Amino acid sequence: MIFLVAEIGVNWNGDLDLAKEMMLSAKKTGCNAVKFQAFNESIIKDHPENSRLINTSISKKNIEQIDELSKSVGIEWFCTPMYPEAVDLLVPFVKRFKIRETDGRPILKNETTPLFERVLKTNKEIIISSNSSPRTSKYFKNSQIKWLYCVPKYPCELNELDFTDIRDFHGFSNHSPNIIAPVTAAILGAKIIEIHITSDKSKNFFDNNVSFDYSELEELVKLIHLSEKIKK
Repeated sequence: MIFLVAEIGVNWNGDLDLAKEMMLSAKKTGCNAVKFQAFNESIIKDHPENSRLINTSISKKNIEQIDELSKSVGIEWFCTPMYPEAVDLLVPFVKRFKIRETDGRPILKNETTPLFERVLKTNKEIIISSNSSPRTSKYFKNSQIKWLYCVPKYPCELNELDFTDIRDFHGFSNHSPNIIAPVTAAILGAKIIEIHITSDKSKNFFDNNVSFDYSELEELVKLIHLSEKIKK
């Protein structure tokens, strides 16, 4: 079975009612989990809307409410920590962690970072996005780690995707606005598919240019489940 992750990310705008609505949509369409992000003010200090963006981060102020919402909806949630202290905050609440492509680059070079060391010590599953094959990394066969192919561009055009080495990865993290991208990854054998979702493409949510709305999500999940019937 393909593990489907709906990235709520920063598109909930710090609105708990909207977060619940997005969780419900993800659950209804057949996603297995939703994902958020945890960052601090220093990470987003240069963003033109940092005062609005910071409200979308998982923090001490909202983490218990997010956890309660996920339990009420009946869907798993996890998170991308972007600074080491966020890991300690998340540990009691999540089963797994996501490392974004930028923070995964040292790992591909067999280097390490305080963030990665902190996550590794939790002994929980780590999902890492990478733009290149992780085969040369000493962590390639580490059973704690799952690798996702990802082109770190918002949005990513279809001709910028290269699935040649997709079997070196456990799955695919999508930044293409075209549903054919994650569907193709599923057909080629990806076991984890991560896609961004939004409640309304007409509004100015931060990641709308790489997100699928609820109707697109429903169609995407149907196609992915159909692809699972194909022997690979």
